Amino acid sequence: MILVLVIIITIIRRYIISSITEIKSFLEISYDQLEEMNLQAAKLTNGELAKETHLKYLKQEKKLKAVTICFSDIEGRLHMLDYDKHYFINSYNNLTFDGSSIRGFSMQNESDLRLDVDWTSWMWLPSDVFGSGKVIMFASVLTLTRKVYSSDFRSRLKEVSQKLYDKEKLQVLMGPEIEGFLLESIDAEQEFDEKIGFKLISSGGYYHSLPLDKLRKFIDATAEAQRAMGFGNEKDHPEVAPSQFEINFSPAEVVRACDLVQLYKLVCRQIANNMGMTATFLPKPVQNINGSGMHTNLSISKNGTNTFYDKKGADNLSKSAWDFINRLLHHAPELCLILNPSVNAYRRLDPHFEAPNQIKVSANDRGSMVRIPSGNEKSARIEVRSIAPDANPYMALFAIIKTGLATEKLPNETGKSRLRYLPGTITDAIRIFKSSNYILDILGDDEREKFANQKQLSADRCPKELGKSIKSPEVLYHHEVTNQEIWNRF
Repeated sequence: MILVLVIIITIIRRYIISSITEIKSFLEISYDQLEEMNLQAAKLTNGELAKETHLKYLKQEKKLKAVTICFSDIEGRLHMLDYDKHYFINSYNNLTFDGSSIRGFSMQNESDLRLDVDWTSWMWLPSDVFGSGKVIMFASVLTLTRKVYSSDFRSRLKEVSQKLYDKEKLQVLMGPEIEGFLLESIDAEQEFDEKIGFKLISSGGYYHSLPLDKLRKFIDATAEAQRAMGFGNEKDHPEVAPSQFEINFSPAEVVRACDLVQLYKLVCRQIANNMGMTATFLPKPVQNINGSGMHTNLSISKNGTNTFYDKKGADNLSKSAWDFINRLLHHAPELCLILNPSVNAYRRLDPHFEAPNQIKVSANDRGSMVRIPSGNEKSARIEVRSIAPDANPYMALFAIIKTGLATEKLPNETGKSRLRYLPGTITDAIRIFKSSNYILDILGDDEREKFANQKQLSADRCPKELGKSIKSPEVLYHHEVTNQEIWNRF
């Protein structure tokens, strides 16, 4: 009798579990299928065709439950909204949100903003990282009258990129190399204590970590997810410092590349969280070892030809590439706050740890702001090494492109003939930024003021001099670390 009861209970339990699984049968796609689907989706660069294709899919796919829409604020924080699939299908052209709820993004009298979906950014997601039954897209932020919201630098970068292509058939290609650190425990940044510091998960560095240690397992899991998302992975490895990592992906059109930067950091953070750890993109979380950068490789193509290459040019670069470099070097102090937007970022700018503080260009010296990697007619490029991983990628690339492709006539001196240095602290960088008419011209008065104010708020909570040790405020009030609750204590 007891045996019969056990059998009956077992059958009932299996039925219940099976029913629950069936009830929650949301879309889950294998990694190999995801990669193929996402690489195909990336080829849909015509907005109307992409919209038609993906809307049709949304209506047909029964196991899809939600569409995630992303946008970034002026400091580069990524924000996500999940829309029910059926609601989204009927309302995708009338999506609004409250911008004043996002620190430093919009005033209360301009709080209602619109989201204009970029259908060409469509991506299917690995369910073990994002949850099942979801796809993701990026959006431009518009005013209620459907004009580009000037604090949304994704929209502004997209406008610049489109104008270059429409007028001159030029396409800016970007290949970012984003470094980060893996730390013990979840929420390690929010719980930072300067008396203790961060606890690293590995004492090894660069190429010699064990195949199955925590760092390598994290890198493998992240690389697998990114490959499935269509990043076009190239290589991944531990970096020079202990517990440091870098996962490289193929160069892409500049707006898509910046989207991938945002997703890269999101995926790293979520996978680290899944493993009981924290992935941080603080530029210098630990003193006396290498910090993290976002080395940014740039080239410009015209009708498939690399305009930065010239076999007879200095370092095999064309005149247009050298003009691009010299304009960046000329305006480097003014651009520094955009490229290094946190108190902590100025600890990293130390040539003793392969990070640039010198406003110069070199084919070999990794302490230079701009490096010229060896390349051929396909791979010739410049590498801007002074960008921190916590920079707003859209704002940084917008400023770099506007600067590098400007038509202004420069003074005779160049980065090779006159050595200068980047600002040593964020206070110096803010001062130069706020007084710059050049920054006013490329960003606009409101955005220059808004961005500077947010940086000043953070700087005011930290000592003016960096000192020899990392202070709690530069971590706890970092724009990618804090939530709004901690700011409201002041």
